Amino acid sequence: MEAIRGDWVRIHDIIMSPEERSERLPEDTRRVPLEMWVKGTLTEESARVGDKVTVETTTGRRVRGILIDTAPAWDHNFGTLVPELEVLGRRLKASLRELDRGAAE
Repeated sequence: MEAIRGDWVRIHDIIMSPEERSERLPEDTRRVPLEMWVKGTLTEESARVGDKVTVETTTGRRVRGILIDTAPAWDHNFGTLVPELEVLGRRLKASLRELDRGAAE
């Protein structure tokens, strides 16, 4: 897919190879590369997925990497339900309502 200047895109780059990582890191962290994924607007006239490009982030930084996606969605979430937290949340809300009633009296 082709992107043109100003399109919202996502890039990827390897910041450090496993060999470059600190000896102080836990072993499972040290054996994988330090990777970066950034979303921003494309600064080149045009590019295709796989091209090395520069993007400008919403904070104005210019970052270079491999174009991996055009018009990427915001796909973050808060994970799966933790039943214990759901119960605690209901109890906390009830306690706060009770405190609010007491303060109004």
